[in-house]
Formats: sequence, C-alpha cells, structure tokens
Amino acid sequence: MPKSNRLLSLLVIGGLWTAAVPVYGQALVPHTLQLEEAQLQLKGTRLVQQAEQLLQFGQFQLALPRMVIATQLLPDIPRLWLMLGGLYLEANELDKSIAALQAARSLEPNNPIILFSLGSAYFGQEKYGAAAQYLQAGLRIKPDEIMALFNLGNTYYKLNDYESAIAAYEKAVAQELNFWQAINNIGLVKYEQGDIEGAIAQWESAVEINSKAAEPQLALAVALYAQGDIEAGLAMAQAALQLDPNYADIEFLKENLWGSRLIAETKKLLGCIPIWQ
Repeated sequence: MPKSNRLLSLLVIGGLWTAAVPVYGQALVPHTLQLEEAQLQLKGTRLVQQAEQLLQFGQFQLALPRMVIATQLLPDIPRLWLMLGGLYLEANELDKSIAALQAARSLEPNNPIILFSLGSAYFGQEKYGAAAQYLQAGLRIKPDEIMALFNLGNTYYKLNDYESAIAAYEKAVAQELNFWQAINNIGLVKYEQGDIEGAIAQWESAVEINSKAAEPQLALAVALYAQGDIEAGLAMAQAALQLDPNYADIEFLKENLWGSRLIAETKKLLGCIPIWQ
C-alpha cells in the first residue's frame, strides 16, 4: 500500500545520491580565488559525505541542513539538489522539495529519478494532474521503473481514471510478480468499480504472497463481511488488526487510498468488533 516518499528510500538504497565534485577551470583565475574555490568545494564535498553517512543510518533530519549548505556551496551539481529535494520530501516540506527538485531538473532535465521524485512531491500536494505528467515523463525515459509505475497507478486512482490505474499497477506486477502492494491496490480499484469478486481475488492473492500484511487481510475481511460471511469476516478482521492496529483508523485508510465504498463497509465491520467500537 502506498506510503509517502517511497521513491526516496529507493533512491537512497540504490546509491543514487553519489555526486562527483566538478573540476573548475583555473586558467587566468587569481591564486587567492583558486584557493577560496577549492576550500568551498572541499567543504561542500565533506558535507555531502556526512549527509550520505547519516542517511545510511536513517538520520534524515541531521542530513538535511548539511545538504542545504552543500547545495549553496556546490550549486551546479544536479544530484545534490535531487538529494535535497528527497530530504525535504521525507520531511513532508513539499514546497521546498519541489523547489529543490526543479533546480535539479533545470540542470538535468532528462533524469528520470528527478521526474519521478517531482511526481511524488506533487502527489503529496494532491496536485494529481501534475504528478501524472512528471511520472509519465520519467517513464518515457525509464519505462520499467516499478515504483514509478506503482505511484502512477496511485495517481490515476486519485484522478478516478480506474482503467489506467489498473493498467499501471499491472505493469508494476509484471516487473515483480510478488509485488503484493500493487496487487492489493488493484483490489481497491476493483471494489470501487463494484467488481467485488475481482477485488476479493486480488486481496486473496496479496495475502497468499504476504500473510503478515494487514491491509489486504482487512480489505478481504470487509468484503467477506459485506457479502454476509459474518463469522469469517470478523475473525479475519481481528487478525488483521492485531498485525497492525493503524488500519482501524479511518483517516489512515483514506491516506492509504481506501475508497468511499470500501470505507463505508469497513465502518460497519469495525462497529461489530467490541474493542474498536
């Protein structure tokens, strides 16, 4: 199920933050200026290295101020702006994230990771049209990027373009057959379309892949309960909520793309579980 800023984790894990410091021409530059530039480059490089080390330990808040200064010292390196944009995205400072990512894009307009990250940032702002445009642009360059396909599916879903959402999710699953989150989301779309049996089939597949995932278990429980299989629905719902109690929070469900039809049925089920009343 979509959690915010998954592209950031993908970028960090993939090692895409690494940025080489450019070599500046030194012809006819006064010696003092050469020394000053070299010192600034060295300071910027050290800040980037410190930030990378902090990211390895998930210390995003400590990495952020270092990257702010690094981009000021080394403003012509697009990957530093990308890194800064990703850190702002992680901090949910979306306006600042977009500003940094647009700076990266101005330097490297055809970098798909920058475009995907802009898509994530605009999605966070609920500007789904812009999110779709950037995700599509990135996928024209790198068509098999699984997380971008997944996020594009989420974006189409928010735009109520259900068929396009399913198509994007299916492309993601084609890249990774055990990508249960995309399978789960196909179920969410189908349920809103009124294809209850189709949704159930998707959630059953997701549970088969990952029996510890609370979301497809609860969704399946809701569908079974709504169909009249009260005992099985309640039992499965209680098991799912033991795995992750957050799914008893309706706002949490909305954040995770549960549609109005499914939420309405979820409220009915939760009202019959004493601990969640």
